[in-house]
Amino acid sequence: MSRRPTTPPADAPRAKPATVRDVARLAGVSVASVSRALNGLEPVTAATRQRVFEAAEALRYVPHTGARSLSTRRTDTVGVILPDLFGEFFSELIRGLDIAARQRGLHLIVSSSHDDAEDAAAAVRSMRGRVDGLIVMSPHLASSNLTAGLAGSLPMLTLNGPTDDAGLPAITVDNHGGAAEATRHLIATGRRDIAHIAGPGGNLEAEARLAGYLEAMAEAGLEARVVDGDFDQASGHRAAMALLAAPRRPDAIFAGNDMMAIGALLALRQAGLACPGDVAIAGFDDVPMAGLVSPGLTTMGINIAEIGRRALERLAAELGGQRGQGPVHEIVRPHLVVRESSVRTGATGKTDPRTADIVSQGGAR
Repeated sequence: MSRRPTTPPADAPRAKPATVRDVARLAGVSVASVSRALNGLEPVTAATRQRVFEAAEALRYVPHTGARSLSTRRTDTVGVILPDLFGEFFSELIRGLDIAARQRGLHLIVSSSHDDAEDAAAAVRSMRGRVDGLIVMSPHLASSNLTAGLAGSLPMLTLNGPTDDAGLPAITVDNHGGAAEATRHLIATGRRDIAHIAGPGGNLEAEARLAGYLEAMAEAGLEARVVDGDFDQASGHRAAMALLAAPRRPDAIFAGNDMMAIGALLALRQAGLACPGDVAIAGFDDVPMAGLVSPGLTTMGINIAEIGRRALERLAAELGGQRGQGPVHEIVRPHLVVRESSVRTGATGKTDPRTADIVSQGGAR
């Protein structure tokens, strides 16, 4: 006849946290039975499982996740490596990842590569043994060997990175097509002197968006004007100020991402120019702030949080041995979001040259 666990007296001193052996002793079962019961493994009878749970609760036993991972070979944790952790883009991406992880009882370990391929590789190595799988966003040309041998047998999914690793799951935004569409939109509004604020050199996203801009300009027989940026608001502001000070001021600016576009909006306001009356502006990503600045920012929307959710969902399927039926390389098609920064409003065809204050925020990527 089995005995039920007895709750220790409330005033009973305990010098250290309860161990699995304490639970086994109180429940009257073996340590192996406790381990199987707590990890949901068979064979364990319902009565034994109940006694183990009651004993664990009575002792306030907290399973050691490291020890559990050794026995189950699972950590229920996913590693996420991003170029940066600051800014609206990454906040939205992590939000989508977190929502999907919580729905599946998974935890996240998030690390930044500081937008450097070598740091990204070091971050991958640091995750080995601590996570069940990896989601890596490293959009650098120099990181094409990122997954070659670094993660070992860890399942991995890449975001907007190199896709030359055969069979490796990947989600990539159509940056080239989206940039071309944004540029064509500005051309369709009657703009002919359209400048591009490009992202950092060596960045796959930045180079694809530059290529899309150049393609659309060449199609229209227009001269391209490119200035360097760094995917943050400050660089967008500097680049726009240089363009506005040039002998020939552009009548439109397509920035490689929304944060640089917002920096350009700030430069226009400081110069006392109207947007879009004097200079139209378009960005890329559709971060939440894009719809809050004034004038509202025309941009290419990609539903950032949904990309994060989808990435986690696909990796979780891999971890469960249920590879999805869709393509290994999934492409996200951006959609044009037209707001006041590119479309003239009012009877005069001009907007108020005084734009609302623009919140300063960084967020390079």
